[in-house]
Amino acid sequence: MAKTFDVAVIGAGPGGYVAAIRCGQLGLNTVCIDDWKNEKGKPSLGGTCLNVGCIPSKALLESSENYERVRHKFSEHGVTVQGVTMDVSAMQARKNRIVESFTGGIAMLFKKNKVAFLHGTGRFISAGNTYQIGVSDNGKSESIDARHVIVATGSFPRQLPGAPLDQNLIVDNVGALSFTEVPKRLGVVGAGVIGLEMGSVWRRLGAEVTLLEALPGFLLVADEQIAKEAQKIFTKEQGLDIRTGAKITSVKTGKNQVTVEYQDNQGARQKLECDKLIVAIGRIPNTAGLGAEAVGLKLDSNGFIEVDAHCRTNLPNVFAVGDAVRGPMLAHKASEEGVAVAEIIAGQAGHVNLDTVPWVIYTSPEIAWVGKTEQELKKSGIAYRSGQFPFLANGRARSLGETSGFVKILADSRTDRIIGVHIIGPYASEMIAEAVVAMEFAASSEDIARIVHAHPSLSEVFHEAALGVDKRSLHI
Repeated sequence: MAKTFDVAVIGAGPGGYVAAIRCGQLGLNTVCIDDWKNEKGKPSLGGTCLNVGCIPSKALLESSENYERVRHKFSEHGVTVQGVTMDVSAMQARKNRIVESFTGGIAMLFKKNKVAFLHGTGRFISAGNTYQIGVSDNGKSESIDARHVIVATGSFPRQLPGAPLDQNLIVDNVGALSFTEVPKRLGVVGAGVIGLEMGSVWRRLGAEVTLLEALPGFLLVADEQIAKEAQKIFTKEQGLDIRTGAKITSVKTGKNQVTVEYQDNQGARQKLECDKLIVAIGRIPNTAGLGAEAVGLKLDSNGFIEVDAHCRTNLPNVFAVGDAVRGPMLAHKASEEGVAVAEIIAGQAGHVNLDTVPWVIYTSPEIAWVGKTEQELKKSGIAYRSGQFPFLANGRARSLGETSGFVKILADSRTDRIIGVHIIGPYASEMIAEAVVAMEFAASSEDIARIVHAHPSLSEVFHEAALGVDKRSLHI
């Protein structure tokens, strides 16, 4: 007879494993099902984020930034270093150690919170008083019953037609994180978050990097002013070759290179030859094979599971979170949805405000934002005021030697309530948290302007931008 659980969580990425832990904390008998295996063929919790996404990419970003600091920035501090080399294998080994530490840590958290784990692919088999979930692993199968189900199956990379991945010459985020040497010529299809982060890693280590973006403009999801500043820094100062409006017509692989043919934004035929090609054109929900049809779980035309504001599906006691549902495909959004759903199942009032989910691109300088962009406000006809302040005028930024960029605050003209914050600059990923807190508490720009910020600190740039909404910045 199949074992019955209060909650079955399908997927152990940032949405699933956090949901399972919170369920365990709330006293719910919980099982988490996941089929991820690491390079050694062993179960590895954490999904894309911990295994081949957020965490390993940040490890490589930090390594590459350190290499660039030694080569180009240490001398102005009086530190002279000769014979600098990059050991890619050591860099990759460090990344792998970090990943193994975190994935192993989740297993320990499962044990601590009495969460059972089943390795394999989970799918719906039938629905009744409980849901029957099948678990398949290398030809072996079993089933469990669950009173509640949380689907957290995540997403996988969108494929480029005519360019099958071989994880050698043509790679996705997995291959881009695992190069054993620096390619001389690196092509990247897609100039979004993954493309920019991976492109910047290998550019700093010596690759000639060309990014082909199909959209007519650069970083159209970000505030226009931020995107313009980022493009200037990435191209003129850092040497990334970013080509927008590029329509791929063919991709051909040779013995040691890839040839990409495309039309540029003028319609002219162009060719790009590279040693490696990263395909980073977005992600699609991982819902095929879930058995949705067996129980009548509704999916939309793009494969996303349909949910309401509280992540409830059309089925009683079935929830879905993270990349498999509407909203931004961000790890922290998935985690918070997982917590909210666990609390709802336990009879509490879980909730996630999608309007205050922060976005971060971990380039150098970092880019982060929350709320509305200026172009969105203009399109919606919302009257607003704007305040802006550059890192160049900040003492802490000068001390760090990281003076590129600015903070921009958008506030409602009538109420002064903050409705958008956009940052390009050092540690933007950390600074954006103050903006999120401010917006969650319905703060006005004057509220931020009247809060004492430590001196000298980067947070003073946020303070000065808030003052700037009322045209009274002090240091510019």
